[in-house]
Amino acid sequence: MKMEQHKPSLMSRMKSLISEYGRVLRITKKPTNEEFKGIVKISGIGMGIIGLIGFIIQMIKILLFE
Repeated sequence: MKMEQHKPSLMSRMKSLISEYGRVLRITKKPTNEEFKGIVKISGIGMGIIGLIGFIIQMIKILLFE
């Protein structure tokens, strides 16, 4: 005998998803000014490093293939 698996309806999946989003929003907190500044600095440094790597790769490509 096969057991029928019940597939949740679209509405029940949406309600579940919304309740999970609500739970996440309830447990999060606003960062302090120091935390925010640290996040901005680290993100800026990361973007700068990625940009520098891309620039170096582009320069190598130009020098080797043109």
